[in-house]
Amino acid sequence: MTQPIVNVENLSHVYMQGTPLEHRALDQVSIQVAEGECLAIIGHTGSGKSTLIQHFNGLIRPQSGTVIINGMDVSSPKIDIRTLRRQVGLVFQNPEDQLFEKLVGDDVAYGPFRMGLPLEEVRRRVQWAMDLVGLSFQEMKDRPTFALSGGQKRKVALAGVLSLQPKVLVLDEPTAGLDPRSRLELLERIRRLNREEKLTVIFVSHNMEEVAKLADRVYVMANGKSVCEGTPRQIFGNQELLRQHHIGTPESVDILYRLREQGYSIDPSAFLPEETAMEILKLLNR
Repeated sequence: MTQPIVNVENLSHVYMQGTPLEHRALDQVSIQVAEGECLAIIGHTGSGKSTLIQHFNGLIRPQSGTVIINGMDVSSPKIDIRTLRRQVGLVFQNPEDQLFEKLVGDDVAYGPFRMGLPLEEVRRRVQWAMDLVGLSFQEMKDRPTFALSGGQKRKVALAGVLSLQPKVLVLDEPTAGLDPRSRLELLERIRRLNREEKLTVIFVSHNMEEVAKLADRVYVMANGKSVCEGTPRQIFGNQELLRQHHIGTPESVDILYRLREQGYSIDPSAFLPEETAMEILKLLNR
């Protein structure tokens, strides 16, 4: 790997330290993310995923260990947090918590306006960001944010982050609660941002279909620790690992494992739906 844009070394974090409710959320976690990579972070609830990603833009500061983002040390008392948060855009799971203004256009413009950019540049960024997420500037800019659907709110929140033109986009359960159509559309937008705009993407998800479709690499966490990392093919091809850490599989992989349990000779690493279909066709043609 070339010089990583995100470099985490031996990161630990304890909530409610020194109290009866003390909880170690992260324990000596290390992770590197290359520029332009799409990384999925997976693990059961409470494994430390959300705590980890909140370190990336300084919402949580390191208690122990280091977090370096594009050369900036998050633990340094001299770090400019505003600069860091322009570099790392974080979209929360609940988009309504991230919308500040009454109108869509004003909300997307909030970040660039606070940066003190000229109004012409603010407008250019707002139009650019809304176009990237599939929102018509002319149709949506004056629409009230409270009247939006869940999928539209997610897009507005994403556009607001993109208007800052970050180097790294961090998404916490990006499609949670969306209907199937909105989910597919948002996934395609994220894929485009990563593949065409060369934006580094880090996302947390419990949806293994999303992980299989989007991720270049998968990072597995359990009980605040890093368990392993690898390509989606490597991770979903390791049935023992998935069972041990109570991690689900894409539906296509589940079909393959069920066929193997029935005694069929089939490749369990063929995790993409089209690959699974080919494996089943091979069985039918034998």
